[in-house]
Amino acid sequence: MYRRLILFLTVSVSMAAAADVRIVEEIVAKVNNDVITRGEMARTRQELETELRQQPGLSGAKLQQALHEKAADALRDQIDQLLLVQKAKDLNINVDSEITKRLAAMQVQSKINDPDKFHDFIREQMGIPFEDFKQQVKNQMLTQRVIGDEISSHVVIAEAEKRKYYDEHKNDFVRDEEVFVQQIFISTEGKTPEQVAAAERKAKDLVARARKGEKFGDLAATNSDDLETARNGGEMPPFKRGQLLKEIDDFVFKQKKGSITDPIRAPTGFLITKIVERHEKGLATYEEVENEINERMAGPQMNVKVRTYLTKLRTEAFLEIKPGYLDSGAAPGKDTTWKDVAQLKPQTVTKQEVAAHHRRKRLLFALPVPGTGDKKPAIKPAPATTPTSATAAQPSAPVPPVAAPPKP
Repeated sequence: MYRRLILFLTVSVSMAAAADVRIVEEIVAKVNNDVITRGEMARTRQELETELRQQPGLSGAKLQQALHEKAADALRDQIDQLLLVQKAKDLNINVDSEITKRLAAMQVQSKINDPDKFHDFIREQMGIPFEDFKQQVKNQMLTQRVIGDEISSHVVIAEAEKRKYYDEHKNDFVRDEEVFVQQIFISTEGKTPEQVAAAERKAKDLVARARKGEKFGDLAATNSDDLETARNGGEMPPFKRGQLLKEIDDFVFKQKKGSITDPIRAPTGFLITKIVERHEKGLATYEEVENEINERMAGPQMNVKVRTYLTKLRTEAFLEIKPGYLDSGAAPGKDTTWKDVAQLKPQTVTKQEVAAHHRRKRLLFALPVPGTGDKKPAIKPAPATTPTSATAAQPSAPVPPVAAPPKP
């Protein structure tokens, strides 16, 4: 499936040497009413390098080559996300309730009740202010919603094609016996007998709520004391027989998909386990792997369709890119030449002001010249100017990957 598009932002504000005036940052691209700055591009490169350095065996010349290849698409990815977030606004997509739920779950996991202290916790963990982190999460959600609503929902693989794929790739679906589960862990470590009893009551209540239909992942996110898996809705890596506690092992390798255990006492707490999927040893049936086949077959189509959709958004957008920067996803025939006709005053130091400035400029361009009778907008040639600049907004960091916790 098309990989997540993530917008990386940064800040670079300094003082002018000759006067008490802040130097504004260079704009790299204008995308409708938004801008991308050089500082943001630098931040993107830093994030890419950090990510690549974590890959085993990648260093020296190989690291630099990989970084060069990834960085070549950095501006494309920034433009992609801006266009998708803007499209979400056009489609009146609202994810505020989902954001509130996600942040509330994080606050419960952090065990920090005071909102201000929780904001400080986010800043310490993510390296950015709380509001910027919240905006980054919102952009991710909006991007995913647009791709899902506008593209994924229209990609349909015929049943006959999926069965044909299954028949031609049966070797891919021969599996060892394994189970996929979600877990909730209620800790009893260091607690008094009364507190242990309360923890058991809480665990039993969670089982009852899950069996009545509440989403297990939501219950895990807001109640599990295993913070690492809680962030992922309690999802665990696949287990083979004999890798879990015997009581859990006996349950998950016998019961059907969707079954939920009663609270099981572990050395340091109570475990609640739900069977998400189970693979029997041998060739999986078509029904068992239909969703996997659908994803395999839809993936290449999705990549093409997403790229086509983003090209369409580019064609319809007001888009200007500064010389020296390349949009590797540029729409064929689309003129994105930098045509800045005015220089911002030094005191214009926010991205919002920059966006408003260019929005007003575009509206003026759309006015017809009186007496010409020409319905097309009249645009005068732009005089040569110095680079337009703006101070970037604070950066938004990606949600970090969740490490799989040790097995109970």
